[in-house]
Amino acid sequence: MNHRPPPGTLLAALALTAAALAGCAAPTPEPGDPSHPGVHAPDAAGERTSALQSLQSLPVKSPAPQTGYDRNARFGPAWSDTTTAPGSQNSCDTRNDILSRDLTEITHRSGSVCVIASGRLADPYTAATIDFVRGPRSAAVQIDHVVALSASWKTGAAQLPQEQREALANDPLNLIASSGPANQQKSDSDAAGWLPANEAFRCPYVARQIAVKAKYGLWVTAPERDAMNRVLDTCPGQPLPTDTSAGVILPTS
Repeated sequence: MNHRPPPGTLLAALALTAAALAGCAAPTPEPGDPSHPGVHAPDAAGERTSALQSLQSLPVKSPAPQTGYDRNARFGPAWSDTTTAPGSQNSCDTRNDILSRDLTEITHRSGSVCVIASGRLADPYTAATIDFVRGPRSAAVQIDHVVALSASWKTGAAQLPQEQREALANDPLNLIASSGPANQQKSDSDAAGWLPANEAFRCPYVARQIAVKAKYGLWVTAPERDAMNRVLDTCPGQPLPTDTSAGVILPTS
């Protein structure tokens, strides 16, 4: 004769079996766990993306011809406050916006809430401290386009609408206050031709170039991609900056 266990006993056994199986399942990796490289610690905006991941998603193409490039005609007048870039139309021109963001010990020109008269820059490109004073020596601090405009023209910006090119030229994500001589040395080079002398800033610098290219649908050349990969090999977890990242977003006052 077959004997069936009481219904309550069968249900209890099933519950114990399910619990045992659950205990055997692989644990859910914690964000930022280095043993699970596909999982990234969330930032304030949500799931973090690494610069290396984003670089791998960028198209790789040969540079387009420089034909048709004209800084003012193709990217609008310098430091315009009338573009669609973040922080624009705040009644302060882009150059003073970036100085306000990147300098410390700031003073303003008398009667102005926008024009920076003086300040101090901890230059990310050279690691030097530079005193900025508006006037004959103000070129000691310049505003660098992280992705140079002429370089962007050859890697997809020529195909963008005028409005987007003007935003690219005034986007805080693509702008850093830096040593004037370092900026002049860089000129229109990409990562294959120039990197900051301050090696500690190379990872954030390359990550920022990648973020700009991803935002505006630009491509990288093969030498540029290889140079970026070499930098990011030293910091594979370098996060991709966003419009709201520290050091990118403009001050609110």
